Formats: sequence, structure tokens, C-alpha cells
Amino acid sequence: MPNSLEQLKSTGTVVVCDSGDFATIDKYKPQDATTNPSLILAASKKPEYAKLMDVAVEYGKQHGKDIEEKVDSTLDRLLVEFGKEILQIVPGKVSTEVDARFSFDYQASIDKALHIIDLYKSIGIEKERILIKLASTWEGIKAAQTLQSKHGVNCNLTLMFSLPQAIAAAEAGAYLISPFVGRILDWYKAAMKKDYSPQEDPGVSSVQAIFNYYKKYGYKTIVMGASFRNKGEITELAGCDYLTISPNLLEELYNSQEDVPQKLIASDASSLDIPKKSYINDEALFRFDFNEEAMAVEKLREGISKFAADAITLKGILRKKVEG
Repeated sequence: MPNSLEQLKSTGTVVVCDSGDFATIDKYKPQDATTNPSLILAASKKPEYAKLMDVAVEYGKQHGKDIEEKVDSTLDRLLVEFGKEILQIVPGKVSTEVDARFSFDYQASIDKALHIIDLYKSIGIEKERILIKLASTWEGIKAAQTLQSKHGVNCNLTLMFSLPQAIAAAEAGAYLISPFVGRILDWYKAAMKKDYSPQEDPGVSSVQAIFNYYKKYGYKTIVMGASFRNKGEITELAGCDYLTISPNLLEELYNSQEDVPQKLIASDASSLDIPKKSYINDEALFRFDFNEEAMAVEKLREGISKFAADAITLKGILRKKVEG
């Protein structure tokens, strides 16, 4: 009998590995991989990745007028070095994140994204294999719209916790979105002081609602559930376009023989009664409707702060090496 991971793939879900630790990726044969500053920080502390750090530091020393610019250059190159190694393992795409401190800066997000694409190109990797990860702020969504329509750069809108963010992302023509599951569960468990089964998990419900909205209204944007706390959250979303899963949960699925029936079925969405909304040309309405969801506001703020803090920690490690 096929294991749960193989069954998940057979429901039509594309399995993606959520890790910067590419030594662990190959076993699970994912199509794509996603990274973020926190994952790169964790991986970069391991001795087996020192050679990537060395390449990035050498590059950084040659690029920048002052130490700040040199450290920024080093970080960008490090992200791209990790992406390059991952792309030797996965057949599809890798997601590389724009620095979270640009989450509220439309132009800086575009500039950084295009710089990352240029860095990949300089080492022989075409933009077709890259997804640029941007936070699902108003500015991030509008930056993705420009990157997709004017530059042909595919974007992954991340830190997504609500339907308004998802609707605006689809209208922006984003290639893919990453609605978070586990972080929504975390908020509800803390707020409601109760546990949730996978069937009633509010993070699972959020992704189901986004999936159904997209399928009902014919959006092509890929829905990739992310940030899982347990195996049940994953199997409840069997049939979702993509799911990005950490190595420890991939291992659980790999070692499990439990049945994984398809739960999300695109054709079922057409009969659902879901009102259509539009945000992409109405910033005020987007901000108001998003603001109505306390969990989403809080989790977006927290996620941006944590990614930015981890990028600063990583820069601190790189600074010592650039100066050394």
C-alpha cells in the first residue's frame, strides 16, 4: 500500500518542501521548494553549508560602497546560493523571499525582486524557475501585480491569513499564494483557550474558503497551503493545488499508511454560494475588510516582524564574516 505522502500526491496535490536544509529535501521528491529568512538562518548555522556562506561573503566584499551595502549584497547572494543548490534537487521552482523590511514599500519590493532575479541570471538560472516571495500587504500585492504584468516575474504572496488578501492577490495575477494554516490555529488556540481537531481547524477552513473562491471564479493563481502544525491539517487539505510541508511532517507522511482521501475538489466549488468581491483598485476597502479580521492583522504584523528580525540576525553573522 502506498504511504500517506504518495497518496497525498495522487489526490492531485503538488508537494513542496518548506526548508532551507536541502540535504533533507531529496528523499521526499518534492516538485518545488520554499525558503524564508528563518529557514535560511537555521540552515546557515550548520557546518555543511559553510561553503555557500563563503561564496556569498566573497561576493559581498566586492559589491557595496560601505559595510551596510556589502552585508546586504552578501545576504542577497546567500539566498540565491541556497536557491541554486535547491534547484539541483527539485525539478520545479524555488521561492526566494524579499527582505520583510520592504513589506510596506512598493518600489523597494520591486527593485529587490528584480535584483534577486538578476543575481540568479548571473549564475545561469532563468526567472522561470524562481518565485519571488512577498508579504501579502497592500504594497506587496501591488508590487506582485507589477512584477507579473510588466516584468514576467512569478510571485508567491506569503503571510496570507484572510480572504481579502487572497482575493486581491488573485486579481493582481499572482502566480501563487501561500495561505498559512498553523499560525491561524495558533492564534485561535490562544484566543479561545481550546484545542481544535483537523476537521474544525480554523486554519484549514481558511484555505478551504480561499480554494473554493478561486475555483468558483476561475482564478488561475495556485493555492499553496503553508505553515502546518500537524499531519491532520495536511490531510484535510488533500486535493489543494500545492502544499508546502516541513521535512519533519514530510517524514511523518512518508512513514504513515493512513488513508488520504481527496478533500478539496475544484469542480464542487461552482455550486457554492460565495459572493464575489473586488479589491485591487480599492485600497481603502481592502484595508477596511482586512482590518476587520483581528487574527489576520495580528499574524501579518507578527510574521513580518519575525522574518525581519531573523534577516537582521543573519546579517549580523554575515557582517562579522565580511569584516573578518
